[in-house]
Amino acid sequence: MVTAIVLLNTERDTVNTVADALADLDGVSEVHSVAGRVDLVAILRVPENDELADLVTDEIRQIGGITDTETLIGFRVHSSHDLENMFSIGMD
Repeated sequence: MVTAIVLLNTERDTVNTVADALADLDGVSEVHSVAGRVDLVAILRVPENDELADLVTDEIRQIGGITDTETLIGFRVHSSHDLENMFSIGMD
């Protein structure tokens, strides 16, 4: 499982529209509207790097209202929860 965190800024008054469009994409597990230097944080979880590349460069890029993004690729999860097993159910 490949995990990425995408930080997004949006045009004025488009935060909710962009968040809804992101949440509808396969591979986007959650979208948070946040306070701080970015407007949205999207958590992406896909089986392979190629799917991540398609999701970020093809699908997210097509959503109107996004002005800037920064994609962070997760290497290792440090958590008291077994997230890998939770999100890999039915992936075999």
